[in-house]
Parts: sequence; C-alpha cells; structure tokens
Amino acid sequence: MIGLVLLSLSSWFILLKPTGCGDGKQICVPTTSFGSAIFYLAIYLVAFGYGGHQPTLATFGSDQFDESNPKQRNSKSSFFSYFYFALNFGSLFSNTILVYFEDRGNWTIGFWVSTASAALALVAFLVGSSGYRYVKPCGNPIPRVMQVFCAAFKKLNVSLKEGEELYEVERPDSAIKGSRKIFHSEEFACLDKASIITDEDKRGPPNPWRLCTVTQVEEAKCILRMLPIWLCTIMYSVVFSQMASLFVEQGDVMSTKIGKFRLPAASMSAFDICSVLAFTGIYRRIVVPVAGRMTGNPRGLTELQRMGIGLVLAMLAMVAAGVTEMERLKMVVDGERASRMSIFWQVPQYVLVGASEVFMYVGQLEFFNGQSPDGIKSFGSSLCMASISLGNFVSSVIVNVVMAATASGGRMGWIPEDLNLGRMDLFYFLIGVLTAVDLVVYVAFAKWYKGISFEGNYDEEEG
Repeated sequence: MIGLVLLSLSSWFILLKPTGCGDGKQICVPTTSFGSAIFYLAIYLVAFGYGGHQPTLATFGSDQFDESNPKQRNSKSSFFSYFYFALNFGSLFSNTILVYFEDRGNWTIGFWVSTASAALALVAFLVGSSGYRYVKPCGNPIPRVMQVFCAAFKKLNVSLKEGEELYEVERPDSAIKGSRKIFHSEEFACLDKASIITDEDKRGPPNPWRLCTVTQVEEAKCILRMLPIWLCTIMYSVVFSQMASLFVEQGDVMSTKIGKFRLPAASMSAFDICSVLAFTGIYRRIVVPVAGRMTGNPRGLTELQRMGIGLVLAMLAMVAAGVTEMERLKMVVDGERASRMSIFWQVPQYVLVGASEVFMYVGQLEFFNGQSPDGIKSFGSSLCMASISLGNFVSSVIVNVVMAATASGGRMGWIPEDLNLGRMDLFYFLIGVLTAVDLVVYVAFAKWYKGISFEGNYDEEEG
C-alpha cells in the first residue's frame, strides 16, 4: 500500500507533465533523476510487498483446513482453485477498465484505483482476523537444512551398522516445533548419514550440526525432490510471460477497431481471464467427477498430471500464436503499420493460455503446498512465484539470444521494432519446441518423483 500511494502521488505531482500525457499521442516531459528514483522506489516496494503477501496468503488459506478431517482435506483441494479464480477475477477488472483509462493517458486514476483496491483488501483481511485458524510457526528452515548437509558431510565415511536404527525422537511429535513426523524414504541415501548415531553422539546431548532426526533429513530431501519439478515449470512461465509482452505487441499491429471504438491490445488478456474463470468451473464440476470415476482418485487427476496437461496446452497456445502471426503477415498492406487482420484472431491463443493456467498454476499451488513438510509450507508456495519471476527473466534472455542470432549481418531479425518486417511466428514456434522438450523432461521427473508421507496421517504419495 505504501508503494501504491507513493506511485500515485509521484505520478500526480512529478512524473506525468503536462496533464493528459502518456496517451500515445502527447509526449510527457522527461522526468528528473529525483522523479525516476521515487518511481523505482515505489514499484519495488509494491514488488517487495507482493512477494511476501502472495505466497504467504496461499499458505495461510490452506492452514484454515484441518488435514486430519477428510471433509476439510477435500475442501482444501478446492480452495486453491477458488483462490486462483479470485486472483483472475480481480485481474479481469484491471485488464479491461483500468487498461482503457490508462490507454487514454489517465495513468494517475488507474494508480489511485489500485491503491483503493489494496486498502479495501487490507481492511477485509483485518476484519476477519478474529476468526482465522493460526498454525504455530516452525522456525527458520534454512539452518535446519544446512545442519543436515553439514552432519552428512561430517559422517561421510560412516555407515549404518546392522541392527541399528536412524535417529528420531521417541515422542509423538517431531523435534521440529509444530511439524509432524515424516516417514523415512530411500532417495538421497547419502543424507541419511546425518541420522546415524555414532559413539561421539552418545557421549552428550545431541548436537544438531552432527546429528539430525529422520524428519529433519526428510525435510531436506523433500526440497531436493521438488526442485527438478520446479525447474520444469519455469519454461511454462516463459510461455505465460508472452501474454503480457509479445501478444500485446502482436495485437497492436492488428486491426483493433470495432466501429468507432479502438480496443486496447492489452485488453485482450480479458479473454485469458475469462478462460481461467470458465475452465476453473469446468474442471471442478466436470473433469474431477469424470476423471475420479475413471482413475479411482477422488481428486480426479493428480497434481503432477494436471501440470503436465498445462504444459501441453501451453505448447498448443504457442502454435496458435505462430499460426496467427503467419496469417497476420499475409494481410499486411504496404505503407500501413497495422495489418487488416482482426485482433480477435488472437482469442484462441489467449483462451489456451488461460486453460493451461487452471491446470498448471493451480496444480503447482496444490503440489508444492501438499508436498512441502509442515515447516516449509510458505517455501513451497514461494516456488510458484519464483517460477513466474524466473520465467520472465528467461524469456528476456531467449529474446536477446534470438535477436543476436537472427539480426546479424544487417538482417532485421525475428522481432524487429517493425514487426511487419520480422518473423515473430518463428519465435513462437521456437518457444513451442522448447516447451515440448521441457514436457519430455518433466514427464521423466514426474515418473521418478515419490511423494512425502507423514506418520500418523494419510499417505500423500503421488500416483
């Protein structure tokens, strides 16, 4: 909220001069170094706040459900779908009405509306504080994970003797405050050395940098098991990032007129949002019951299967975007910036991206939250946000590499400033091929993955 207030005030009094500039016609006066500094401070405050708010909100929401209660456990699965539904419902407003005002140069109004929305959300959150279910924090997981690697390294030459068991506390709960015990797994057996009890360990109280419980070791193993799956989701985020960049640039050089009204190219993302809203309902009401009867899984599809379907749909979205660009280039008129092709031919690619989000991002939220030990639930949710951020970064790297390779020797390149002289369709097809390769790697890791299993609770293992 502080960042949004600062952004609104700086835009009002410092950045947008003269009034009404920034509409694509009237150029704003270059701002001062002080104005630029205020602007970047504001947007980084927003990013910093959002980075803490978004993953924690998903985790806090899931904490409201008691996993020992089967009914609440099923409700928790539905929560993530409705959580993502709510995010997109809010985006529908910002990507239509706000974009329209900002396209007309009314940036300050857009920022103030965003500030009011954040204030309303904060009030709504605080009003419900008395009714929330609070889970006690389990402490900082970073030292616990480091202790496992340190203890395993110190016992590199130690082996478990026949008849001996790995170290675990005897009480019902684990040594990690507020966390359930986790069953031992066979993967990453080298880390099990951290739980081997040596003669030195028996001489005094347990030293966590030399001796770790099985649950603590399994917590570290869970992170290692999830990382390959997470890395495969970054390529999906590369596809997702095109919607806010190249899709908009592509739409801007298409016919955007509906009678006398000009449709802002950025508003086409409303079709993505509507697709998310529609497919969320289709998945919950149709896919889950049908798939549940076919597979015997009451959840319909496992999280890993859903994420795989999301990758397939993302690949098809890139193919659709490439085909649209091929047809757009055929309808370019010499001397005109915009093609005669209607911007509504972009609808299929936006709809496919929206459908893929329902499977990929909702699946990610469920997977990383469900497969994370109790002590690192927020870490699991943070992986989703990190995937989106890295996807944007990787997308920029791919664009720079492609332009360096295709624009050499005086050539225009695939994505020049004038898209009518480029071959952006080939770039879309390249992203589609990279997504297909990523899908093959993902399937291999998904088959290898073994889920977490808590003691005294239902088995979370993935099918």
